[in-house]
Amino acid sequence: MRLQVKGKNVDVSPSIREYAETKLARLAKQLAEPTQVELELSEERNPSIAASHVAEATVFTKGPTIRAREASPDMRASIDQLAAKLERQVKRYQEKRHEEPRRRAQHHSEE
Repeated sequence: MRLQVKGKNVDVSPSIREYAETKLARLAKQLAEPTQVELELSEERNPSIAASHVAEATVFTKGPTIRAREASPDMRASIDQLAAKLERQVKRYQEKRHEEPRRRAQHHSEE
């Protein structure tokens, strides 16, 4: 898995980058090796928005492109929520890929 971390309206510090890499490393177990993951961290400048720290991720797989977006008052909390959401989506994607409905159908033989 190749992870690319970008910042929009915010500087991505090495500690935040490392934190994101460790949280999203769990996805590498479920995804194929050449899969690319883009993580964009941004901050809303509007003071009336309480959940101003936004984390968005895009996972480019062989099949569908998986996207997720989470916002919270803290950047690390946004990354945590995003990682949990991506894990659920990737797990669902893997289950759909491995399930073969034609082979699982019950065959009724007449005796």
